[in-house]
Amino acid sequence: MTNEELQTWVEQLSLEHFEWPFRHRAVFNARLRTTGGRYFLRSHHIEINPHQLEAFGIEEVERIIKHELCHYHLHIHGMGYRHRDAEFKYWLKRVGGSRYCQAPPAIEQQKRKELYRYKLLCTACQTQYLRKRKMNPDKYRCGKCSGKLTLEQLDLPQESW
Repeated sequence: MTNEELQTWVEQLSLEHFEWPFRHRAVFNARLRTTGGRYFLRSHHIEINPHQLEAFGIEEVERIIKHELCHYHLHIHGMGYRHRDAEFKYWLKRVGGSRYCQAPPAIEQQKRKELYRYKLLCTACQTQYLRKRKMNPDKYRCGKCSGKLTLEQLDLPQESW
């Protein structure tokens, strides 16, 4: 599917489900990883993740487009466009948009492959917290006993890096 076809599809869904025209740009963005789409408050453009189309098909992408159109129309009309707003929840349910989207299988596999590289250890109760990214332990305390944390780098085989 091309960006032009996506634009036509979004305009059609907007008129069909909201009875308001979509007057901005809708494009695919292959760099999106953890989200199905996004709406820009300043430019009013919409971006859709093409990996969702490949992994889950037309129906799932249609629900994502409806979700982004809820943000778009509610924001344009000065109503509550955020996820927590009652108007947003009402319109999302009314048009059949998705509240959350699934992560494409390639992203799930990538997440599983990432190994823990660091371990935070509580000096008081010996609770361990595994981390993928390095962090400053001085800024945090143990969640169980509020004890001081120390950071240790885990030994990993070179192939996993």
